[in-house]
Amino acid sequence: MAKVIIALGNDISTDDIYPGRYMATVLPTETPQFAFADRTDFNTRLKAREFPAGSIIVGGENFGCGSSREQACSTLKGYDVVVVAKSISRIFLQNSINLGLKVVLCPALEASEGDALDITDDTVINRTTGKTFAQVQMPAARKGIMDAGGLIPYTRARLKARG
Repeated sequence: MAKVIIALGNDISTDDIYPGRYMATVLPTETPQFAFADRTDFNTRLKAREFPAGSIIVGGENFGCGSSREQACSTLKGYDVVVVAKSISRIFLQNSINLGLKVVLCPALEASEGDALDITDDTVINRTTGKTFAQVQMPAARKGIMDAGGLIPYTRARLKARG
């Protein structure tokens, strides 16, 4: 069970997640400091590591819309958070899979900051409200890449397994 550390609305853009003015910083080890930089209170709490690994960011429709910058995913992966959203933009979703950022599609989700959520293979259970919501299942290949930590670790493991 993990807690929702922030509940966001619809159309959260990559510029909100990782503002374009920081594009000179692209290393995954450096990008996390700029996560939600314009939401200064939340950014300060992230940088202070107030939230345990596996904490949840809730989004509405079209989470990660905007540009194709993969830094919006790497900045969140740097905090080992899980994004649970009603829908996720196509490019953000693919970047998340490739980088190993855990994302969950849950179209009917109802959750607020502070709620405790359980994520199973096919549902999201809001322990605070007692409601259960169905997930949209990802194809096995995409899930395998995400679970391996991203495309590079996935590929390395596959090559190693071949001997």
